[in-house]
Amino acid sequence: MRALLVVNPQATSTTAAGRDVLTKALASELKLDVLQTRYRGHAAEATAAAVADGVELVVALGGDGTVNEVVNGLLAAQTGSGSGAPRPDPDATAMLAVVPGGSANVFARALDMPRDPVEATGHVLTALAQRRRRLVGLGWADDRWFTFNAGMGWDAEVVAAVERARAQGHEASPGRYALTAIAQYLAQLRRPPSMTVELPDAAPLTGVRLAFVSNTDPWTFLSGRAVRTNPRSSFGSGLGLFALTGLSPRTIASTLRQILAADGDPHGRHIVRHDAVGRVRITSEQPLALQLDGDHLGMRTDVEFLSVPGALRVVV
Repeated sequence: MRALLVVNPQATSTTAAGRDVLTKALASELKLDVLQTRYRGHAAEATAAAVADGVELVVALGGDGTVNEVVNGLLAAQTGSGSGAPRPDPDATAMLAVVPGGSANVFARALDMPRDPVEATGHVLTALAQRRRRLVGLGWADDRWFTFNAGMGWDAEVVAAVERARAQGHEASPGRYALTAIAQYLAQLRRPPSMTVELPDAAPLTGVRLAFVSNTDPWTFLSGRAVRTNPRSSFGSGLGLFALTGLSPRTIASTLRQILAADGDPHGRHIVRHDAVGRVRITSEQPLALQLDGDHLGMRTDVEFLSVPGALRVVV
């Protein structure tokens, strides 16, 4: 089987020596080419070119950002430019395998992949030998695929601020995320955003201060603890919406306790939750930050999030 290994050399939980071991293990069973990413968008470009050249499997070794780029490269030829969500044929493109190498690895954990990269590589090789595959649904927004989460407002501003810090050479540690989240929260209190959320067959919800759109559960991890906004979401069930209509300290404290609980099932006067929806539209008069899978895409005033079931074949 022809395969491409896409490696993020900046991945936080692997070393150069460890990546060499994983590469040799995969090359022993596959006709393997290796790409080390050098710039933003490189993984998507290389994956799209490899698929056009007939590669049957792409292995992403890195964090969720690397996985997101690879997924967008895998489906680039089937995305098109028409209105609405694309409807890709998963049998018409290469398969995806994931070896976690980042700090959160939300997508890999949602697939129940081993967290250790060496164990995950062995898991992938065993799955290939046993022909284990899984169809995974994806989210689509702003002409781009996302695998596990998207958001507008507070969380996207946090992502943008951490990206700026990384560009200055700072590590994207859990502590930095926490401090950045507090700083952005104080900014949101001074200038609270106001969004309108539209769902199928429902009246528009106005006065929304924060909105997450999830494609699976949990949404992310904080120092190893799952953050659960929509516990009934999964890769095959549609999108989950989690929104807050208030940002008071009491509301935030109560919400944090609930979404960080092991059996988290958040609810409350200022919490809006919907599971298994096919479409979510978020609008705002003021441009707000948008993030997909932890990647800041810029400022937007109108974004439609769509669920695309069974979009991709994943080796599990």
